[in-house]
Amino acid sequence: MTRYTDDSRDRVRDAVDMVSLVSAKTDLRRAGVDSYFGICPFHEERTASFHVSPGKKLYHCFGCQASGDPFDFVMQTEGLDFTGALEALAGRFGVQLEAEGEDPAAAQRRQRRERLQSLLGRAAAYYARYLWEAREAGRAREYLLGRGLDEPTLRQFRVGYAPSAWDRILKASRGSGFSDEELLSVGLAVRSRSRPGQLYDAFRERIMFPAADARGRVVGFGARAMRENQPPKYLNTADGELYHKRRQLFGIDLARPAAARAGRMILVEGYTDVIALHQAGLSNAVGIMGTSLTEEQVGELERVVGVLELCLDADAAGQDAMMRAARAAAGRKLELRVVPLPQGRDPADLIQSEGADALRALVEASVPFVSFHVDRILERADTRSAEGRDRAISELKPVIAELAPSVLREEMIRRVAGRLELSEGMVESVVAGRADPGPKGSGAGITKRGALEHGVRAERTFLTLCIALPAEGAAELAEADLDELLTSDAMRRAARHIAERTEAPLESLPSDDEELARLVADLVGRAGRAGVVSAQRLRHARLVLERARLDRAIRRARAQGREDIPDLARHREEILEEIRGVVANLERAV
Repeated sequence: MTRYTDDSRDRVRDAVDMVSLVSAKTDLRRAGVDSYFGICPFHEERTASFHVSPGKKLYHCFGCQASGDPFDFVMQTEGLDFTGALEALAGRFGVQLEAEGEDPAAAQRRQRRERLQSLLGRAAAYYARYLWEAREAGRAREYLLGRGLDEPTLRQFRVGYAPSAWDRILKASRGSGFSDEELLSVGLAVRSRSRPGQLYDAFRERIMFPAADARGRVVGFGARAMRENQPPKYLNTADGELYHKRRQLFGIDLARPAAARAGRMILVEGYTDVIALHQAGLSNAVGIMGTSLTEEQVGELERVVGVLELCLDADAAGQDAMMRAARAAAGRKLELRVVPLPQGRDPADLIQSEGADALRALVEASVPFVSFHVDRILERADTRSAEGRDRAISELKPVIAELAPSVLREEMIRRVAGRLELSEGMVESVVAGRADPGPKGSGAGITKRGALEHGVRAERTFLTLCIALPAEGAAELAEADLDELLTSDAMRRAARHIAERTEAPLESLPSDDEELARLVADLVGRAGRAGVVSAQRLRHARLVLERARLDRAIRRARAQGREDIPDLARHREEILEEIRGVVANLERAV
C-alpha cells in the first residue's frame, strides 16, 4: 500500500472545504462565527445536534458523540480506510499527493496505473455520451428506459453504448496519445485472428456498464449484447493489471457511503438490478458482476458493513448462489440475511411492476440465512417417510448446532419439529448430540430407542398382526390411509403388498425389490411366533398408529399456523378414549 508524505496529508487537510464536504451528506445552517449545525449523518435524530467548525476542520455530534477531522468524516461516511480517504479527498479538492520514499520502479507502476485509469475513464465518458446522443444507440435507450430505469440514474452509473464500428475507441485513444499496448492491457482492444497485427475495438453494439473501484475510478466494463446472434450475452473485461473479476462489485463506489451509514449492504445479481435499487432509494446495493460471491468480495464488504442482505433470484440458481455466498462468508464477522423474492422475479422486475415500496418491504422482511437454509433443507426433504426425515435431520443438525442459545435457535427447533412431525425435545436432543440420526437412508430412525424408531416398531407390530389375523388384517388395511398412517416408506410398501394377500403374503413378491422381500419375510416370521392373538390386539395396534398420526398432524398445523388444531385435538381425545376401552378389554381377557 502506498504511503504518502506528511506534507501531502497537511496540504489535503488545508485544501478541504468542510462545509462543502459535509453538505454532501447533510444540510448545514450557519450558527455564528466558524459554526454550522445540521442533522447528524451518523444516527437518527430530529433536532440538529451535529456541529461543524470549518476553520478548525473539525466536526462533533452532541448526540452520538461522533467527531473528527475531514479524514475521519470520509472514513465513517464512505467506508474507506485512511489511505483511501486521503486519496479521495486529494482527488476531490485537487491536491497532488507525493509518495513517501517511493523508489523509481514503484513510481513507474503508480504512474502507469494512473494512466490506464485515465484511458478507461475517457472510454467510459465516450460510451456514455454515445448512448444519449447517437441514433444508433436508440434501441439501447429504449431497452434501458423500458426496464423502468430513468436517465438521471443511468447517467449517475455512467451507463453507455459501444458503437458498431470496429475502431471508434481505437482511433480516439490513439489520437489522445495512448499506445496499442495500453489499449490491449485494459481490454479496450483485441488482436485480429485473421490479420496478425491488426487491432479492433473489444466492445461493439453493446450496452456498457463501467466497473469502478471504491473511489469511482473505472477499472473495466461489463457489456450486454443488443443482438440475438451476438454471443456472449454478457461480456466482461478480462482480468488484467486493473480489473480483477473476483474482487469487483458493481456499484461499490456509489453504494459505500449509504452502506457505511446503514451498516448493511444489499447484494444482487445484475447490473440493472443494482441501478433499479439505487433509483428506488436503496442506495446501499451492489452487484456481483455475473459471478458467484467470492472471498475477495466478501473481504471488501466486511470492511464496510456488518450485515449482508442477499437479494438474489428465487430460482434454483439463485438459491445455489446463496449457499455459495454462505461458504465464502464462513468465519467472517458478516451477518448474512436473505431477502424473500417471489419465484421468477428479479429486483428490477419487481420494482417495475409493483413499485419501489414493494421491494423495500421485502428487504425489511429479510430473514437470517440460517432460516433460509433450514427451510431449503425441509422443502427438499421427504417428510412423509421415516427415512426421509432421518436424512433431513442429519442435514439440519450441523446447521442448527452452530446457533448459540437464542430465540432464533428456539424458533428453528420449533420449525423443524413441526415439519418433521417430531417433538421439540427430540430435535433438541439430536442437535445437542444426545441422539444420533443413524446411517443416512437406513430408515432405522433417529436413535435405536428414539421417537422415530419407536414409531417404526409400532408400524411393524401392526403389520405383523395383520398377517397373524388375515381377515381382520385385510379389513384394517383396506380402511386405512397408509400414506398418513405409516411413516416408513419401507413399511408402506410392505403394507400395500400385504393388503391384497394377507392369507399368503410371500406370494407375488417383486423380483427386483430385495428390501421388500426381506421385510415381508421378517413380518411373516414374526406373525408365526406371535402365538395366540386377538382382534382387540390388532385394533389396539391400529389405534396407536392413529394417535401418532394425529400428533404429527397437530405439530404440522401449529408450524403452519392453521386454525383446525381444536378439531384435531378433539379427534385425538376420541382415539385416546377408544384406546382406553380396548386396553380395559384386553386386561379383562388376561
